[in-house]
Amino acid sequence: MKLVTIKHEGSNLAAIHIDKKYLTLRSLNTIFHTDWPEDLFQLIHPENFSSFQTWWNKSKGEAGFEDHYLSEEGIECLPLYRNPRKIWGIGLNYQDHASDLNEKAPQTEPASFMKPDTTIIGYEDTVIIPKQSERTTAEAELGIVIGKKCKDVSIEEAKEVIAGYTPVIDMTAEDILQRNPRYLTRSKSFDTFFSFGPQLLTPDEIEDVLELNVSTKINGQIHRKNVVKNMTFNPYDLISFHSKVMTLLPGDIISTGTPGAVVIKHGDQVGCQIDGFTSLKNRVKDVKV
Repeated sequence: MKLVTIKHEGSNLAAIHIDKKYLTLRSLNTIFHTDWPEDLFQLIHPENFSSFQTWWNKSKGEAGFEDHYLSEEGIECLPLYRNPRKIWGIGLNYQDHASDLNEKAPQTEPASFMKPDTTIIGYEDTVIIPKQSERTTAEAELGIVIGKKCKDVSIEEAKEVIAGYTPVIDMTAEDILQRNPRYLTRSKSFDTFFSFGPQLLTPDEIEDVLELNVSTKINGQIHRKNVVKNMTFNPYDLISFHSKVMTLLPGDIISTGTPGAVVIKHGDQVGCQIDGFTSLKNRVKDVKV
């Protein structure tokens, strides 16, 4: 299942993305006289999501959808949701990215940090380079969306708590970070510094997450590309590790690290391309220009 959040008739609505068309949860409720959550954040909670997926797999072959499909043209895609309880980011999770920064990649534990939800933007929104930074970078990443409340999850159990995956672009005020590594939180936390979406793909849509290629793009060109299996800590490792730090909740996001960061400037378009997903892209505006 491919899920999105769109703006339609003044409302922010969860929708299923099917063959370049959208079918909103509001329409499904109208057709079938059901009461599924029309907000994606609520839909992916375990009391709703598993039963909804089962119901959809049984119902999707029925007639009556055609009049309710929305074409992609003119539809505004939004961030999947605005208020996750936690956003975890992972630094230097590919060896190649560490070498870009002349740093040694962590080998024993992930180099993780947290970001506030005020950083969130979505598909085709604008990344703002702040006055405080002269060198801001963008980093394409695979995002994990947690689907179940969990604590002390084993690596083997980690697959069972995933609602889905999504493209992410994580921004860093690199010059602030380079002044002192203790400034990491500030360098990562400016408004517009976390873009995600436009799609959430459920795990059944992905044959093997470890074989996905993740690419950082700049102005339509691939800047750096790598495959998930080359991460030092793969998605299941990251879920297990962080669940032993704190309880993970539905909607929490783990952004798994980038194959390579690119310096962004006023007027650029930065992108995240992952196999099987609609590419995420954002324009860049520097407030100093």
